[in-house]
Amino acid sequence: MKITEKSELSESDKIQLIQLWNSEYPEKLIIKDLAHFENYLRTLEDQSHILVFDEDQYVKAWYFDFIRDGERWFAIIVDSQCQGRGLGSDLLNRAKERQNILNGWVIDNDSEIKKNGHPYFSPIDFYLKNDFKKLPGIRLELDKISAVKIRWVKFD
Repeated sequence: MKITEKSELSESDKIQLIQLWNSEYPEKLIIKDLAHFENYLRTLEDQSHILVFDEDQYVKAWYFDFIRDGERWFAIIVDSQCQGRGLGSDLLNRAKERQNILNGWVIDNDSEIKKNGHPYFSPIDFYLKNDFKKLPGIRLELDKISAVKIRWVKFD
């Protein structure tokens, strides 16, 4: 696996990231096309991306962080076939070396379905094992998603 850090994504990167996103996140969060993805990215400031490519140059994992509403937020997606091997934790540890605080939204239920019909299992336990704290009083409740805010603080 090859790890690459970028501040800007190429069109090829974006196309692969849409495929990764659409295969790993709940179906309700599907990105329709490149234009929708680019519109989403344009709403985020000070982006930093870490992409993990396999030997065939396919993106197998993506970590990115950004500023939204004055806070440093992040998201991470790891291909199902690569989960459970420490890749997600490695990406988070790289981010923790550069940042003092990371915020994220995490679906905290197992009732969502992925595009392929398989269940989407909440990654909340993964984040708790990686020293994130759940902020149960702060929730995102939308038609498409129900999530809890998580936060990691370097000196907590």
